[in-house]
Amino acid sequence: MRRVRVLEEQGYIQGYHADVDSRALGFEVQVFVMVGLQSQAETDLSTFEGRCRQWPLVRECHMLNGEVDFILKCVAPDLSTFQSFLTGDLLTAPNVASVKTSLVIRGAKDEPGVPFDVLEERLSRSA
Repeated sequence: MRRVRVLEEQGYIQGYHADVDSRALGFEVQVFVMVGLQSQAETDLSTFEGRCRQWPLVRECHMLNGEVDFILKCVAPDLSTFQSFLTGDLLTAPNVASVKTSLVIRGAKDEPGVPFDVLEERLSRSA
């Protein structure tokens, strides 16, 4: 408990979240979406990130280096809802050049946070 309080006081803990069973709540579809943009100017990247924050189905948005500019994690109640988002919002968004989707069949691991034991082990070796 003391460790948690110290992490809170130092600003490392940014919030608390419930571990929700999305499928039990009716969100049957999870999709990873790789997005390529026409322009990677900072204003265009920021504009796309802002748009992602406005789309409820987009649960995570990460800018990448390499062939793909962004990877999005999307959750939807069904394929039809995701397809409506894809064709009505994402594909028609300004500056979007390419979109590739991968439907999640099953998850093998979903571990939030960071592995504290790895950090503690590394710190104990350097001490």
